[in-house]
Amino acid sequence: MDVRTLAWGILGTARINRALIPPIRASARNRLAAVASRTPERADLYAREWGIERSYGSYEALLADPEIDVVFVPLPNALHAPWAIRAVEAGKHVLCEKPLATSVEDVRAIEAAARTHRRIVAEAFMYRHHPLTSAVAAAARSGAIGELRLIRGWFSFVLDRPQDARWDPAMGGGSLWDVGCYPLSYARAVTGAEPVEVVGSRQSSPSGVDEVFTGLLRFPGRVQAVIDCSFTTPFQTGMELIGTAGRIVVRNPFKPGTESGYDLVTASGCDFVPVAGQELYSGEVEDLASAVLDGSLPRVTLADSRANVAAIEALYESARIGRPVRPPVE
Repeated sequence: MDVRTLAWGILGTARINRALIPPIRASARNRLAAVASRTPERADLYAREWGIERSYGSYEALLADPEIDVVFVPLPNALHAPWAIRAVEAGKHVLCEKPLATSVEDVRAIEAAARTHRRIVAEAFMYRHHPLTSAVAAAARSGAIGELRLIRGWFSFVLDRPQDARWDPAMGGGSLWDVGCYPLSYARAVTGAEPVEVVGSRQSSPSGVDEVFTGLLRFPGRVQAVIDCSFTTPFQTGMELIGTAGRIVVRNPFKPGTESGYDLVTASGCDFVPVAGQELYSGEVEDLASAVLDGSLPRVTLADSRANVAAIEALYESARIGRPVRPPVE
């Protein structure tokens, strides 16, 4: 087995970096080598602040560094696909913040580049690597709550920075792209299936992005999911899986920590089921290293990412035309 250490470079100085830097540094198979920003001064300041050995005053310069193995892309949504593709073309593996892209067409372009250049690209849905997610999915499929019938999921917070790129439609803004993608992805992961029909409803901000979005998804069999997200209501997250004999309530599904668990509610009462956790972002870092060094399949595959984007596009289309939409069948 190849046990070499992967050198990481980060494109940009986004807030999410502070969550990823510690697990990279704690890993025996990964190390943080470089950061790039749009100016040399900002890149140098950031590198000194975080103790990063090299800084670059442009993204292109970092991609040209032959010693960089993996690039993390935490840029605004509309820039994910272009820079992921450029990184792959430069010979780098990529961990890209969610959403991987804002169209199925762009996901396909990433897939084509990854195949051509034989590089790994993975979408950074950190919760998918946490033991709590696997435990909840296993419990739902075990019959503990009978036959699964309904999934509810929500993720909202107040986005009070007017200049934030998530308010900009040209940058792939909108609450569904930013946080609604989480309960959608969770519902797909738990069911192990893709929605066959969706209905979307939105409330738009003055800039034109969705500040509130609600979606109804019908899955194969008799399972339905209801998701909602918002940039204008107080912070709240949760997932609820309801079956014919009980329900599972996950109070912190998207950012669980080292101590986690879920509530199992049945006719006999409510029991908290503890699940041994881990540092939240370490899973995606180690998963990418395993894919690159060991040849394993990433937990979040490009096909998985493409299906999530397809469902989001279908929800937006349904909200636009005012009737149900069937996501494309691959």
